[in-house]
Amino acid sequence: MSKADIIFIDMCKDILKNGFSSEEQKVRPCWEDGTPAHTIKKFGIVNRYDLTQEFPILTLRSINYKAAIDEILWIWQKKSNNIQDLNSRIWDAWADEKGTIGKAYGYQLKIKHKYPEGEFDQVDRVLYDLKHNPYSRRIITNMYNHADLHEMNLYPCAYSMTFNVTGNKLNAILNQRSQDVLVANNWNVVQYSILIHMFAQVSGLVPGELVHVIADAHIYDRHIPLVEELIQRKPYPAPKLVINRDVKNFYDFKVEDFSLENYQHGESIKKIPVAV
Repeated sequence: MSKADIIFIDMCKDILKNGFSSEEQKVRPCWEDGTPAHTIKKFGIVNRYDLTQEFPILTLRSINYKAAIDEILWIWQKKSNNIQDLNSRIWDAWADEKGTIGKAYGYQLKIKHKYPEGEFDQVDRVLYDLKHNPYSRRIITNMYNHADLHEMNLYPCAYSMTFNVTGNKLNAILNQRSQDVLVANNWNVVQYSILIHMFAQVSGLVPGELVHVIADAHIYDRHIPLVEELIQRKPYPAPKLVINRDVKNFYDFKVEDFSLENYQHGESIKKIPVAV
């Protein structure tokens, strides 16, 4: 069975059994009907995914990995904050009348900064260092820019990446301040695993480990029965990730360059309510 499924099941069981409920607290998110969206949460979840062993996508239910890749390219390759550059509707609730999500996510990655070696945005700095100084312990990106928080329609959830090369393996730590476990957990794991694969391929490295650190991992009250049913399902073996090896430039990757072989999975969960 997929190790990603085991990690997800164990995490959800821990949250449901040992988590803290927000029922007595005032909370910001609401359901579509205006009801406060309460959660049960655990603080400081750390999950590790060995990308040399498998591609960590859930098999308990179908994950739309093509849409997940499209979003990670929207943020890291297009460096966009406009939903018109995205091929899904997942950001519609946070977009303004111009179609932007404010100075968030891709907007932050495209800001250029001065270094002794020249001017780079955050993505190009990572690419430069992986090529010229791969064993640096300073290869870090950060989208949580306090100067611009007031102009972001949603503060970044997955906000920081620390890259580290050990031998010929590219490892990374993804820091996330908050996560809706049912909706976003494996979605983000798939995205940032793909990002490691892309950076590794264009840098002459091999993917190593993704360490996912979540400060506030929560399950919403209306998601609890969905999660309880999901973690009782039968997991399948992990599929094989296939990448177009002809791509040598990070900015040439397209969604079509990625596919999964033998992706067996349970039924998708339809109409998951999302708190905003």
